[in-house]
Amino acid sequence: MASNLQSRLTTIVLAGGMSSRMGRDKALIPIQGVPMLQLVCQVAESCADTVYVVTPWQERYEHLLPSKSQFIQEVPLSVESGKDALPHGPLIGFAQGLMHVNTEWVLLLACDLPKLRVEVLQKWIARLDNVSDEAIAALAYNNKRWEPLCGFYRRRCLPTLMEFIHQGGRSFQEWLKQHPVEVLPLSEPDMLFNCNIPEDLLLSLREINR
Repeated sequence: MASNLQSRLTTIVLAGGMSSRMGRDKALIPIQGVPMLQLVCQVAESCADTVYVVTPWQERYEHLLPSKSQFIQEVPLSVESGKDALPHGPLIGFAQGLMHVNTEWVLLLACDLPKLRVEVLQKWIARLDNVSDEAIAALAYNNKRWEPLCGFYRRRCLPTLMEFIHQGGRSFQEWLKQHPVEVLPLSEPDMLFNCNIPEDLLLSLREINR
């Protein structure tokens, strides 16, 4: 991919989930010998010059990050005095990462995407110049829902995102319903497969090792 496209894009990888349904930390699960977080960061570095990993557990993952990746410490967002801080969650992690971004576009990735394909992401990146000015994001639409954790957002969406969070919103789907979003072509839906439970992991490993 042309280096000018890489320099105009930042990648944010979210690694703040509790992995409660999996029963162990998904970010550390090896896929063909490579921890999943490291695998996703390697893909991210192929798409952007700057990669941020947003997580509350920097010490847990610091040995995994490739050279261009750097941490952003995820913390509960502060709100008005007298109210409790907002808890961790994907929207809040994304907002905290977005506060550090200087490029127009951000590629947002979850840390549990073992089938990510660089060539598909790069084809999507090449389309960003043609995304309408009104759209705050460019995402795949699959199974009647947006795929928010493997797609692109304009940096200028941060104020609307923060407003939604402070109003109590926690759902990417509900937030995206309120704004124009460009649909990305999805010829390989299995690329978006994510691991949430042990059965998902076993299925993924079987398919990857075929």
